[in-house]
Amino acid sequence: MNEKIWIFVVIGLGIILALMIYQMSQEKKFRQQMRDDIGRPDKDALLNSEVPSVRDGKPIPIPEEPAYPTKDLSQINPPMHTPKPHGLVIDPQDQVVHDPAIVEVSDINDKLSPTAQTVNDDWQAELDEIETSKRKVHLSLEEITKQNLSWFDPRFDYLAYVVLEEAQEFNTLPRFSSIHRFQIAGCTLDSCWQLAEPIPNVYYQGFIIGLQSISRQGLASKEQIEAFGEQVRLFAKKLNAQVHLTDVDAFLTVAEPLDAVCARVDQAIPMHLVSRTDIKGSNLRTAVEKMGFELGHDGAFHLLNEHGHPQFSIVTLDNSAFTTNLLANQTYKGFTMLFDIPHTPAHQKAFDQFMHIAVTLSSDLSLDLVNDKLEELSTEWLKNVHSYINARHEEMEKLDIIPGSELSTRLFL
Repeated sequence: MNEKIWIFVVIGLGIILALMIYQMSQEKKFRQQMRDDIGRPDKDALLNSEVPSVRDGKPIPIPEEPAYPTKDLSQINPPMHTPKPHGLVIDPQDQVVHDPAIVEVSDINDKLSPTAQTVNDDWQAELDEIETSKRKVHLSLEEITKQNLSWFDPRFDYLAYVVLEEAQEFNTLPRFSSIHRFQIAGCTLDSCWQLAEPIPNVYYQGFIIGLQSISRQGLASKEQIEAFGEQVRLFAKKLNAQVHLTDVDAFLTVAEPLDAVCARVDQAIPMHLVSRTDIKGSNLRTAVEKMGFELGHDGAFHLLNEHGHPQFSIVTLDNSAFTTNLLANQTYKGFTMLFDIPHTPAHQKAFDQFMHIAVTLSSDLSLDLVNDKLEELSTEWLKNVHSYINARHEEMEKLDIIPGSELSTRLFL
């Protein structure tokens, strides 16, 4: 049984080996046939000639250059052909080609420049005209003098009017007075009025300039007002602008009696708080700041009104300045409270508030309330003071100066 198996195995191996040999033979014949049909790599399929092949490992022969006959070319004189010019001219001196068909760029510029320049000039003129029309002034002296602006009161402010020929932008604005306060209101291109400032791209077509002639410094003199008017004239002249000045004499006719009233009402009622013993400055400061007072740069404590200006003030008895250093190291005999009549609203609450503060400080610091004669305050004295304040407030109101208002604050600043 085993022998039969081995016989079959040997026969099978023989068959497999025969098949392998046959396959190898057939593959060899196939490759040879392909070489015969396609050609060897050293044969040209088109010319059937040998070509150098890198794969053969043989050096590639470099063909020799063919020998050309050496003949003296200088002896050869071919017939020269001189073509007839067709507009092309060569200057023998500068070898510059001149062809009528070729137009020089410079010639084009020369011919087009006048036209182009004219167009550019027209465009620029049109742009200038547009820009000028944008800055065209729509304001007249007659119109500007009728303006009623909240920043000015013609009874107290001497007014000057300036109208420009063309709206302008200003980098700076002049200072017209170093003694009295002044304001400049400007009218922009959209006909809006504002306090003038040198703002980029803001063009003004006119100005109203007001010199505040009534203040705590007194009434401005005629010479000071005329000097102000002359400065405005010079300003207008530089701008080639129209100018109108209020008549000085007419203005003073109104301003002088008003100044007399302002001087009469411009008072501060004092109330003294004194100590029989010395009080520490630190305790004094703590007490008054508790009531809302602040130490100002002028060396006094102030309780401010709604416009940010002093309504009630506290000063030393000898009018010396309070300072941080002195308050921390010095003692005081007392201080004075001031009721500023023009800055305090005309109503009972204001006087009641003042008295409340005085009584509270008197109690906290053990101080006595006395008048200018160092007499203890009486009910009668307080009534008289209250009546006096009311009378001054009434005088102000008759002139349409409301106590504690912006106008009152400006006049009695």
